[in-house]
Amino acid sequence: MIFQSMHENKVRRVVGMMSGTSVDGVDAALVEIGQHDGSLQIKLLAFENNPYPEAVREQIFALFRPETATVDKIGYMNFLLGEIYAQSALSVIEKAGLTPADVDFVGSHGQTIWHEPVPCGRDGWPVRYTVQIGEGSVIANRTGLVTVSDFRVADMAAGGQGAPLVPFSEYLLYRREDETLLLQNIGGIGNMTVMPASAKPEEVYAFDTGPGNMIIDAVISALTKGAKAFDDGGVFGAKGTVNEELLALLRQEPYYTRPLPKTTGRELFGTQYTAKILSWQGAHRIPEADLVATVTDLTAWSIENAYEQYVLPKYRASKLVVGGGGSYNKTLLGFLQKRFAPYGVEVQTQEDLGFSSDAKEAVAFALLADCCVRGLPNTLPSVTGAEKPVVMGKISLP
Repeated sequence: MIFQSMHENKVRRVVGMMSGTSVDGVDAALVEIGQHDGSLQIKLLAFENNPYPEAVREQIFALFRPETATVDKIGYMNFLLGEIYAQSALSVIEKAGLTPADVDFVGSHGQTIWHEPVPCGRDGWPVRYTVQIGEGSVIANRTGLVTVSDFRVADMAAGGQGAPLVPFSEYLLYRREDETLLLQNIGGIGNMTVMPASAKPEEVYAFDTGPGNMIIDAVISALTKGAKAFDDGGVFGAKGTVNEELLALLRQEPYYTRPLPKTTGRELFGTQYTAKILSWQGAHRIPEADLVATVTDLTAWSIENAYEQYVLPKYRASKLVVGGGGSYNKTLLGFLQKRFAPYGVEVQTQEDLGFSSDAKEAVAFALLADCCVRGLPNTLPSVTGAEKPVVMGKISLP
């Protein structure tokens, strides 16, 4: 009966939560979802980012490495993050001046600690797998709200890569009749959604372009001995000059030429990858600011390269709309503007379109949860490579 009543609600209030590969903390958005004249209507009621305590963040990073990700640590963190996410949900509800009784349900992506989208072939089975933690049952119990979590696994069971998932919400919110848009999220990893003019769902495609903020953040943390976690506003990178020799070396990474669909993460561009870059810098004695400028331009180049390889043969875009934490890095935006100007592509941010760069992914998981609760498919197989659309999400009752 509870799901029937939710299905009948013309307007649903949903908390969406996301914690990305940067492991900064929990993004929580409370939105109202409804319809007007047959079109989806979204209203952001409140948004918060709740940083992880440093001790928790360090424990999460330990789970990215198989040699330190023991079963007891994963189990503990799964439940601890459930508590942290529940508190984030309650906090954003309070910020909106509401109570849990005023909210319909919660959608939580959780924290990815491992993602293997390519079938491994071991033991004679084409197994692909993924692990997101942040126990939905804990969130449901603490908030008293139905909670949808662990979205990616249903798509992977259907032969998909389980990512990227945000393009589903982008199709609902950003589709244009008369122009092709590139929707570029720059979190820890960069991912691009290609939204052709007048696109049908099967015409939308998306993929991970490569590192977003991940390498920049890791380099800044190493250079400052942990005093800074990211290049705030791109100030450090702005002081440097791109080292073309290092950039050319980094551009040789095979991921950049893999065929679509493709996704990536810390398994490729994490700690060990950054350690090699820092070692190269030490051996060649390039200035620290030049190193930061170079890895920042690497992100910009990877996005340009993706457009040239995977979009231009089919579509010519009018705008590149940047969201995520990278949209606040002015040096990165400057590199993107310089690289995309020759193509006649205007670089904008989510704010230029009246949306929020910070809240975008949390809003997406509110929409994905809304579809799950109503029993509606919430994937784009053209994006993930799945055999068919599926209803993603596991439902926990309070």
